[in-house]
Amino acid sequence: MDSGTYVIGVDGGNTSTTAVVADGSGTVVGVGDGGCTDIYGVTSPPQALDELDRVVGTALREAGLGPGQLRSGVFSLAGADWPEDHDYLRGHLGGCSFGFEPLVVNDAMGGLRLGSPLWEGIAVICGTGNAVGARRRDGTCFHLGFWPDTVGAATLSQAALDAVLRHHLGLGPPTSLTDRALGLYGATDPIELQHRFTGRGGLGRSDLVRMSPILLDEADQHDEVALEIVTAAGRAMGGQGRVSAERIGLKVAGATAVLGGGLFQHPTDVLVDAVMEELPGALAHRTTLPPVIGAVMAAYDQIGRESDPEELDRSLRGFRVPATGGA
Repeated sequence: MDSGTYVIGVDGGNTSTTAVVADGSGTVVGVGDGGCTDIYGVTSPPQALDELDRVVGTALREAGLGPGQLRSGVFSLAGADWPEDHDYLRGHLGGCSFGFEPLVVNDAMGGLRLGSPLWEGIAVICGTGNAVGARRRDGTCFHLGFWPDTVGAATLSQAALDAVLRHHLGLGPPTSLTDRALGLYGATDPIELQHRFTGRGGLGRSDLVRMSPILLDEADQHDEVALEIVTAAGRAMGGQGRVSAERIGLKVAGATAVLGGGLFQHPTDVLVDAVMEELPGALAHRTTLPPVIGAVMAAYDQIGRESDPEELDRSLRGFRVPATGGA
């Protein structure tokens, strides 16, 4: 590939956002990192757009490029939920002097590209929150930003802490989550722990989500309470994926199901197995690659260029080394 051809991929979420500029040879030449760019996750939508502009601007500065020098770009964004959201985001990006028409997709769709060369299949992405949807290769897709059963590190962590408090109050069964939770947060008992989260000036979501890997640990060790929480979450996401596929006429059997995001980085198979129970015959593709790689690959697709996810990931990790290895 021509090294003088540049593309940009952006993965924007509630917790973090990453923009990656890569050249025609598949080498990362610029990276920008930031916070929430979800138009539903901030006080007002312009706040999310300002952060998006900052992250993209950082990646372009590191690459030594102007927006007009890019050939294509895919913006995989949490908050791109309804048609008017896509119009709003495209309208903003269309005024950013890019040398292409920006493609805006829901963040589930960027993650799907990681495991599907044809960009077709079912995406189950689970981090702080979850993004689930399905896409056909012709671009037809279905996703919901507001599923009736929300699943993610935050909701799973809260369910775990609720189970701990229930047992302490005599309202639920015993669980190994109790000792783990008290140890994690340094609390003497579950009521003190509840106070720490619910009292004025208490612990926030960034503290809450620290419980999610512990929940997965205990599910993997067959704690019945933890197993029930994790299995129910997996089945909910799997069901959402199945419904998404049905909505666009995509057969579940034989379809690729890409499972990505922070919770799927945990070594347990409990969550994966529960998801796949709801997707009979689908082919699971569990990925540990960052979702932004999928957005970059989709950007290459827009100009008919091939890309390799593993090579892009190695290039991205190599690019970050100088920024983290000095001083």
